[in-house]
Amino acid sequence: MTTTTSNRPIRTVIVGVGNCASSLIQGVSYCKAKGADAVGVSFPDLGGYRCEDVELVAGFDVDIRKVGKSLGEAAFAAPNCTEQFYTDIDEQVGAIHRGPDLDGVAWHMLQNREDRSFRLSEAPALSKDDIVAKLRELEADVMVIFLPVGSQQAVEFYVECALEAGVAVVNGIPVFIASHPVWAEKFRKAGVPILGDDFKAQFGATIVHRTLTTLAAQRGVEVDRTYQLNVGGNTDFLNMAEQDRLVSKRESKTEAVQAVMERRLESDDIRIGPSDYVPWLNDRKVAYIRMEGRLFGGARTNIEVRLDVEDSPNAAAEALVAIRLAQIAKDRGLSGPITSASAYLFKHPPEQMEDTDAHDVIMDFVKGGEASA
Repeated sequence: MTTTTSNRPIRTVIVGVGNCASSLIQGVSYCKAKGADAVGVSFPDLGGYRCEDVELVAGFDVDIRKVGKSLGEAAFAAPNCTEQFYTDIDEQVGAIHRGPDLDGVAWHMLQNREDRSFRLSEAPALSKDDIVAKLRELEADVMVIFLPVGSQQAVEFYVECALEAGVAVVNGIPVFIASHPVWAEKFRKAGVPILGDDFKAQFGATIVHRTLTTLAAQRGVEVDRTYQLNVGGNTDFLNMAEQDRLVSKRESKTEAVQAVMERRLESDDIRIGPSDYVPWLNDRKVAYIRMEGRLFGGARTNIEVRLDVEDSPNAAAEALVAIRLAQIAKDRGLSGPITSASAYLFKHPPEQMEDTDAHDVIMDFVKGGEASA
């Protein structure tokens, strides 16, 4: 594996300092403290970049309990409810700035209990010019987007800021940017790389569902119908209780499974996506997966799986991979969607690949192989 020419930190800003951001903030400090002894790290070394090379320099949010605070202070502020697996994060002093509301906050989120939902800061929101200037002042390398699902306008706003400031983007949510041809072309013209869209968790429902689907295809099993029903208790699930905000998430998760089907299923035969909000689960996500099909001669078979995970560390692990891959792309002067780096990490990448192949493609990319669409 080749090494990069620069050992300087990867200066990273977070947009949306919720549960996934909390896990990322904890994770960066955890990896710096533990080094090679850190547990559960995906790709400990990528082209000479390790997780501890990520430096979180700022955040953007709208919540009164986070704006004006440091990343370390905001990581455990309500309504964040993810597991506190590493609490020694005083070093995370990057400031959180007040971004614009746009469509980042659904109306129903403001009607729920304060400890479970958002409360807007009264501080004036930064303009686009302000944010571009801030990104340049910070000398930011990478922007990670963790806004609530359904934040189309807000994601596009921050993406425009990143394009103008020359900051690489990692889009962790199902607003289609890397996988949208118009946005892809904007990134190419600006000379800026983007990875996305919508993280596959490290060991979550989508990757398990895809693996079972691929196994069925390899063994000649005809899959007739399937579902994946997810419940959880964090703000993401509460946000998605509004069905209009769920459309892109359902599309992203469904296409991730359809893409590895031997034969695409009719829409009535596949149902995938968040199904309910259960407050006491907090950041735990419970996924119920069922597949029905036929073996040799048409003999019936079915399988049911129950997966119970802490949701946000599952995404943060892959964010640490994506940040480093984005920096490698910047180091090489690449622009536009980094397809070979996106297929393994995201549910709705510019190009779908079977996961084993996508893993090999990432390794080839790190060694200097083809990268961009």
